[in-house]
Amino acid sequence: MRIKLTALLAAIIMGCLAGHAADDKWKHDIYVAQDGSGDYKTVTEALDGIRAYMDYVVTVHIADGVYKEKIVIPAWLKNVVFEGQSAEGTVITFDHHANIDNMGTFRSYTVKVDASDIIFRNLTIENNAPQLGQAVALHTEGDRLHFINCRLLGNQDTLFTGGKNTRLMFEDCYIEGTTDFIFGSATAYFKECTIHSKRNSYVTAASTPEDVKIGYVFDRCKLTAAPDVTKVYLGRPWRPYAHTMFINCELGSHILPAGWHNWNNAANEATARYGEYGSTGPGASADGRVAWASNPSDEEVKALLDIENVFTQTTSWQPTDCYEKPQRFTQPRAKKK
Repeated sequence: MRIKLTALLAAIIMGCLAGHAADDKWKHDIYVAQDGSGDYKTVTEALDGIRAYMDYVVTVHIADGVYKEKIVIPAWLKNVVFEGQSAEGTVITFDHHANIDNMGTFRSYTVKVDASDIIFRNLTIENNAPQLGQAVALHTEGDRLHFINCRLLGNQDTLFTGGKNTRLMFEDCYIEGTTDFIFGSATAYFKECTIHSKRNSYVTAASTPEDVKIGYVFDRCKLTAAPDVTKVYLGRPWRPYAHTMFINCELGSHILPAGWHNWNNAANEATARYGEYGSTGPGASADGRVAWASNPSDEEVKALLDIENVFTQTTSWQPTDCYEKPQRFTQPRAKKK
């Protein structure tokens, strides 16, 4: 009997130790470096090192380099910070566009985020496909996503903000493109971002659902353009109830006097929710703006600039509640020989 109990106790201890060892393989800090000095050489490989549905924060530190990867961040991940060594030096890039094998717009992404509660900081996401069709750099479907000091580079359809009632925050970001390069149905707040047009076309193409109060809010953003670009609209409604507001933004001379376009459908003029407040710069003149754009009142602007109000939908998520305290990029510790 004593032998059996001893064997049973040993088995239990070994099981506990094995369970503890399994837990130890999940790290709070993961390092990605192409030279092999980190835990992984690619961002895609690093995703396998993150435990599903965890209740603690994991930071993926990505060293400078050009990572040619098509990445899907799955819905079973949460509480992850993807932090580049530098916004200009840490580049995730791919080159798919809609006309490759009938791929279509929504499979052309470089990075697709199905997960929620994710932060991206100090990195570039790029679609460098030739200008042969829609080519998405960043495709979001998840909720409570925060992008800080990121660069989103592309041409047509650079940033797709998918998912009804999903909430996105872009802070101090640079976003460039040609046509409809910020588009989708999410509630997205752009704070102090640079929005750069590379062609005479349209900046936004919101598809805000009728029962969603807020679509796109641009707060103190700067709209710039390539030297040969002179005729750009602030937006056109991809769907009838598109909501887009520019508040205290600096508009370059490339912004057309009309400001907004109805997508060749006069019916959109009765439903689209477009407006500006406090615009400055050579493209800010109210003379010539379309009559059907409804600029917000002082009280409405106050509500739009209240981030808590903007993001309070079904939960009380706020980007400042998350784990986005600035962290300097740190190199992984040297491996023991």
